[in-house]
Amino acid sequence: MMSFRPSLKRNSFFDGVKCRLKRKQLPFMGVLLAVMLFIVYRTTSYQSYQYQQTQMELELQPFDTLKESAVASGLLHGLPLGVVQASSDLELKPLWSSSSSRSKVDNSSHRNLLAIPVGIKLKDNVDAIVRKFLPQNFTVILFHYDGNLDSWSDLAWSNKAIHIVAQNQTKWWCAKRFLHPAVVSIYDYIFLWDEDLGVENFHPGRYLEIVRSEGLEISQPALDPNSTDIHHRITIRSRGKKFHRRVYDSRGSTRCSDASEGPPCTGFVEGMAPVFSRSAWYCTWHLIQNDLVHGWGMDMKLGYCAQGDPTKKVGVVDREFIVHQGIQTLGGGGPPRKKTSKRAKLIKRTGASHMDSRVEIRRQSSWELQIFKERWNEAVKEDKLWVDPFKGNQKHRRRRHSHHHHHIKFNHLT
Repeated sequence: MMSFRPSLKRNSFFDGVKCRLKRKQLPFMGVLLAVMLFIVYRTTSYQSYQYQQTQMELELQPFDTLKESAVASGLLHGLPLGVVQASSDLELKPLWSSSSSRSKVDNSSHRNLLAIPVGIKLKDNVDAIVRKFLPQNFTVILFHYDGNLDSWSDLAWSNKAIHIVAQNQTKWWCAKRFLHPAVVSIYDYIFLWDEDLGVENFHPGRYLEIVRSEGLEISQPALDPNSTDIHHRITIRSRGKKFHRRVYDSRGSTRCSDASEGPPCTGFVEGMAPVFSRSAWYCTWHLIQNDLVHGWGMDMKLGYCAQGDPTKKVGVVDREFIVHQGIQTLGGGGPPRKKTSKRAKLIKRTGASHMDSRVEIRRQSSWELQIFKERWNEAVKEDKLWVDPFKGNQKHRRRRHSHHHHHIKFNHLT
């Protein structure tokens, strides 16, 4: 029996050592586990952060895909990638600069763009519009459709604006050719306005504060009820409201109720004074048809570019409103004149041998509208994966209305 005691002592000694080692290892293993969990957490958080940053960058700079697609196509294989610039802007640059000004970096934020087709007959009105916008960090581009450029040089801001002369060309023709998304990518909002708008009760800065706070991707200022040309009730200013997204109207051929989920009852702005976010303009530019220059029918489809639910992302701002003067100048029109007598009208009719340009423009516009409708319908028919956001909202709203009606009925019965 004595021969076994040393062995037992050694075994108990080793067991004690192992136990102590295990006890010492437990805190170490706990620390190691905590470190590993921290590393996993940091990695996951960083990946989540990177994803969020990527999504933000895509929203803020959706035009970087132009560079990626060009590189992928092989068209830029002769250039080192770092030198490729796929976007531009409309900012005027000096021919030379001092060394001190070169070192200055333009850190201005919330740059915006105002684009207007203009003719000399409405010079004073355009002057009033531009003087409202320039102090609010806007870049201004004017499309001169009457060829008269020299007569604008006496305005104090003229040399700060970009002037493009395109004889008898429309707003949409100019926008398609000169406002490509890659060229206007630095601007937060693009105002594509007509020239016959009164801005006495409009402030661009306050307008954009409302647009941003309400998440409106496509918008327009409301029209004063006393405006000359009002085509859709939804554009009329609602007194006491900051903005509105829909209208209720039981009169006329188009009736608007809470069940209405499409233009012109909701998700609608008119073509005279639309305002687009950067992302909405990217979509809108692709919607503009290159050969259909009058843009008729465009306003009914702008909601599809709202980057989400058009019944929520499109709105009319009431607090900052404008007056539509209804002056048609493109194609030979002009400010409203005094009424002429019936005899004078008869003499003019019988003696006139020249073509009435306004009649021809309206005929062309109607033809383009029909072509645009046909193209839209054909595109919808061919694209099997496309989902109409307005119809999707209608189904959801019908289900919600049905559920709400059933709930009320059940409560009434109980």
